[in-house]
Amino acid sequence: MKKLFLILTFLWASASVLSPVRAEDAPKKADPSLEQRISDLESYVNNGARGADAADAKISSKVAGSGPGHNGFQMVCAALVLFMTLPGLFLFYGGLVRKKNILSVVAQCFGIAGLVTILWWAFGYSFVFGDGSGPWFGSFSKFAFLNGVDSTPNGNYSYWVSQNVYSMYQLMFAIITPALIVGAIAERMKFSAVLLFVGIWMVVVYFPLAHMVWGIDGAMNGVWNPAAKIKAIDFAGGTVVHMSSGWSALILCLILGPRVGFGKQNMAPHSMTLCAIGTGMLWVGWYGFNAGSAVAADGVAANAFTTTTIAAAVASFVWAMLEYIIRGKPSILGFCSGAVAGLVVITPACGFVNTTGSVIIGVLAGVVPFLACAYLKPFFKYDDALDTFGVHAIGGTLGALVTGILATASSGNGNLVSNLADVGGKMDLANPATRNGLAKLVAEGGLWMEQLKAMGVTIVLSVVATVIIAYIVKAVVGLRPTEEDETQGLDLADHGEEGYHG
Repeated sequence: MKKLFLILTFLWASASVLSPVRAEDAPKKADPSLEQRISDLESYVNNGARGADAADAKISSKVAGSGPGHNGFQMVCAALVLFMTLPGLFLFYGGLVRKKNILSVVAQCFGIAGLVTILWWAFGYSFVFGDGSGPWFGSFSKFAFLNGVDSTPNGNYSYWVSQNVYSMYQLMFAIITPALIVGAIAERMKFSAVLLFVGIWMVVVYFPLAHMVWGIDGAMNGVWNPAAKIKAIDFAGGTVVHMSSGWSALILCLILGPRVGFGKQNMAPHSMTLCAIGTGMLWVGWYGFNAGSAVAADGVAANAFTTTTIAAAVASFVWAMLEYIIRGKPSILGFCSGAVAGLVVITPACGFVNTTGSVIIGVLAGVVPFLACAYLKPFFKYDDALDTFGVHAIGGTLGALVTGILATASSGNGNLVSNLADVGGKMDLANPATRNGLAKLVAEGGLWMEQLKAMGVTIVLSVVATVIIAYIVKAVVGLRPTEEDETQGLDLADHGEEGYHG
């Protein structure tokens, strides 16, 4: 009996030693002190990281998970960006086409929204914001089917916003970008061709480019990636959204060719009222687009909100006044086009420039895209139906460049004094004596040269990919409707409905 007792005691002791430590048996983090709890609250208010989130932290946090204020702000911003597409963009574009094609524009926007959402859920979010696969491409599997994308923040992109909210916010960017292309090819591309083109384009152009610019280990993310091969900056999408869609739109409209009757028939907008309403919606929604790109209701968002307002208003005024001087009348289309151009050009810069920079950008946005739309398009006779190239490609390219010239630490964005402090060789943005540093950056070929590199990558990727994708789509389903269907209008030909009766 004594031997049996000794054997059982030995087996129990061995099992206790060899068995894995259960989670509940692991050492627990200590409760935070009052000072540590106050520090967490200060981090929340200032959009900084909690001390308890550090890998070697030995204390817990009473402020766990996402922060309600920042989370609420981001959800509102996501809704505003969707509002830009549905209904802002389809009313803006819909008013500019002939009345027989308004529903085709609406359908294309809705169709793109649904298709891109499916791609984003399946692998798109992972491909853009999954890290660990290198600087050019994200991960197809890390967040596939949004697995692991829950209400816990992803510290790579935000300390206080739930990752599922962040993923939905970025989805809205992914939706509106290909929808912008619709403006160049309006009234002459089949619905099936639009969807097939967009599906391939998202995988080949948008997802890799967004990872390069915004992914935590992206090749062109000069803000967050110290090892970025190109230390460029793009606050809310000058390269990712406007340049990619605008340059692709030009190539696609050239491959498609002009609309039937282009240059011979009257193709004036059928409703400037709808266009103006759509413009107002775009402007309001753009606050979510630009201020929301701070991913927090903080000082950077406030600066982006302010610079966005100023640039849009100045550009709208300048464009219309140029028409007044040259043509004798300021048009509603001029006010609308100028506002959108101002919003486009300020987009990459809004979180990095001060109010003076935004005024300069507003003036440039009112002049340069106006010249492209009023003179460049007629000179080369390409049928960019709704001036997507003139406003988004030219405006986005201009914005990406001037961001590198006008970016200043006086904007209040501390990221400009971290990874970018050594851009330009001797430039030290952290030094108060050179804090605004514009002249030295330009003279030494610093940040604006990095911007040029990013612009070059964006243009080459967009143009080459669009050529290949367009001819694939042409071979598979064809690009254009029959001449009879185009003349009748795509509302009836593609959707069997009419926007207006009688």
